[in-house]
Amino acid sequence: MKQMTKSLALIAAASGAVFGVLTPLSASADSGAPALKWTKCEGGGLDPRQQCTTVSVPMDYAAPDGPRIEIAVSRIRSENPHARRGALLLIPGGPGGDSLNDPSGKGQKLPEKVRDAYDLIGFAPRGMAPSTAVDCGLEHRDLARTTLLPWPSPDGSVDAAMAAGKRISEACERNGGELIRHISTLNEARDLDRVRAALGERKVSAWGVSYGTYVADAYLQLFPRRLDRVVLDSNDNADPVLGERAWLNAFEQGAEDNFPEFAAWASAPGNPRRLADTAAEVRPLFLRLAARLDREPIPWPGANPEELNGNVLRQSMLDSFYDPDDYPALAELVLAARKGTVPPAPAAPPEAVVQNYTAVAAATICNDVDWPADPELYRAGVAESRSRFPLTGGMPRNAMPCAAWPWEPKEAPVHVTDRGPSNVLMVQNARDVATPLSGALKLREALGRRAVMVVNDSTGHDAYLDNGTACGDAAVSRFLATGKRPAEDLYCPRDATKG
Repeated sequence: MKQMTKSLALIAAASGAVFGVLTPLSASADSGAPALKWTKCEGGGLDPRQQCTTVSVPMDYAAPDGPRIEIAVSRIRSENPHARRGALLLIPGGPGGDSLNDPSGKGQKLPEKVRDAYDLIGFAPRGMAPSTAVDCGLEHRDLARTTLLPWPSPDGSVDAAMAAGKRISEACERNGGELIRHISTLNEARDLDRVRAALGERKVSAWGVSYGTYVADAYLQLFPRRLDRVVLDSNDNADPVLGERAWLNAFEQGAEDNFPEFAAWASAPGNPRRLADTAAEVRPLFLRLAARLDREPIPWPGANPEELNGNVLRQSMLDSFYDPDDYPALAELVLAARKGTVPPAPAAPPEAVVQNYTAVAAATICNDVDWPADPELYRAGVAESRSRFPLTGGMPRNAMPCAAWPWEPKEAPVHVTDRGPSNVLMVQNARDVATPLSGALKLREALGRRAVMVVNDSTGHDAYLDNGTACGDAAVSRFLATGKRPAEDLYCPRDATKG
């Protein structure tokens, strides 16, 4: 899956820096683009250097002279203009995430040599406030995590998920406006190329995380010669929105990959939140508790839904597996539930924020590809999933709102190929609940010679500068700063400090 003089020449042409030569790429190939008006960004806690602007793009790229929308963009400029290579797009996860504050946030975790080389560019994707925004006006109950991820009923029924999907789809048709029909991964990639042009850059580099790797894949296919150095971090399956619905299916394997790490932590001597004497006891303990909560939910005032049921516990498990630092919260929930109590209700974002990102997420997933409408297909899938992967209770094969979505996709989905410059570095943790290694390997195979892959013996989502390894971080930083990738796919052992 997923050299010779000719290959080196290809890489050199693509990255301009195989041997560490910093070739400026700031000359624009899109002359005549109006100058951007940068202003102080709104919001607190931002680096005072961060600036904001908007870029106008077509709502519908099939009608470029029609209505236009605004994409909010942020920037912190290179800290050393003499070392500046270009701009680094920070492509967020989701769908339904934004990176507008990332130049002030995770961008400042980048090593100095990388911050010197790039202007750090964040943005809010189309539909996400403060870009031109969408909102479906959903009922409060339909904003619950255990509704938005389609957990089956305790008996495995898909009827409630089908009904919720119908309510959500009808609300989006009623309240989403024209823009909701034009939110897709391919259009986000097109918007990013308009941002590139507006910045006056002939090429841009990119750091895509989670769903952002799929957006970067789309950019790689649409505009392969306009990307300089590309980091794909916590990688989606090469085909995450087709019939097998791999975005959801990924949780089946992701939970299985991660649970042994949680079980070892939760049974460690001296752990004040210890759940069992041995790791082998933690899984049956968890499954028994989830089944009990299916039968006898515990009231949970202030939560959504206002009860701790089996699916809320399962969803809390998935949420905690994104970062091992969140294991204590899951253990505390388990300990409380075993006593028939609950901790304080978890803090939730403002409802307007949840409405916005839910609308964008639903629109992206449902507009990207056609989903089946027949409930029998979901019933069969859920039954098989519940049997083979009891931790995730059938959710990964249940019906999303896309089963009732009122519009057909406007174009074929992203098709990742090995055609194009060899300028991609993938970085992936071995145990990632949301984007498991098994899916990342599919993307590595699809990209072929275009990519080199770094696999960290590490646990959690978001690999680079977060839950990865020092070895992996060094490889990515070196690539961004100099263009040099490992000569071949690289395995990085677990950091001693992470146990």
